[in-house]
Amino acid sequence: MPQTTEQTVPWTRFVAVGDSFTEGLWDGPDGDAGPENPDAPLRGWADVLASQLSARRVAAGDAPLEYANLAVRGRLLRPIVTHQVPAALGLGADLVSLVGGGNDILRPAADVDRLARELESAVVRLRAAGVDVLLGTGVDAAGSPLVKATRSRVAVYNAHIWSMARRHGAYVVDLWGMRSLMDWRMWAEDRIHLTTDGHARVAQAALVGLGLAPDDERWDDPLAPQPPTPRLEQLRGDAAWVRTHVYPWATRRLRGRSSGDQRTAKRPVPAPVETV
Repeated sequence: MPQTTEQTVPWTRFVAVGDSFTEGLWDGPDGDAGPENPDAPLRGWADVLASQLSARRVAAGDAPLEYANLAVRGRLLRPIVTHQVPAALGLGADLVSLVGGGNDILRPAADVDRLARELESAVVRLRAAGVDVLLGTGVDAAGSPLVKATRSRVAVYNAHIWSMARRHGAYVVDLWGMRSLMDWRMWAEDRIHLTTDGHARVAQAALVGLGLAPDDERWDDPLAPQPPTPRLEQLRGDAAWVRTHVYPWATRRLRGRSSGDQRTAKRPVPAPVETV
């Protein structure tokens, strides 16, 4: 894996590409983002990472980091690779986070090896242009009542990601290995997207993946344990989740629609990041 020194941030322009995970669902800077308010402003781990990188550059006497986020919810891997990656190159990025494929893998007929080939082609193109690449593994969904059916596909995809990172000198944020993400308190009510705390922890994991020191050494510590949820309450919660979130998703899929239809990137043009 490539290495940076613990405090040096060599990148000047960071562009994030991907789907809802990188767009930042459901981390709202005003605390009002969520499935019930899908048009609220979003932040997310990539925005937080950009702010952290920019702060370190400024502290070292360098110019603030410039940042764009081209990710759009619902995007499959192919549109990310064929549209967002070339756009990131056109914006002159020297660091690109490329995390995608999760929406594809949710489909039972997903060809994980084909997805890996598409992802690697984008990594090759970026690296050939001299761009550093931050990839992300899939999360371990062992505790999810339905999404855990994708666990074996995600594991194979992750193996491909680690291999291509080694081959091409890319960085990796290891989401699968995050213990804290095994806690449902890190996830929004739709059980697919992270809370503000979850996004903050992923930003710390991204710093570590880039070879930088985290801001908080306890970034992946588990939360304090809670009493187990009674079985009946758990079943009722699962049934409500299926009605409220799974059914609408399945309906959109059958109709060939996406939650990201008619949406565009939230931050399409690189701009200096104001540190917080």
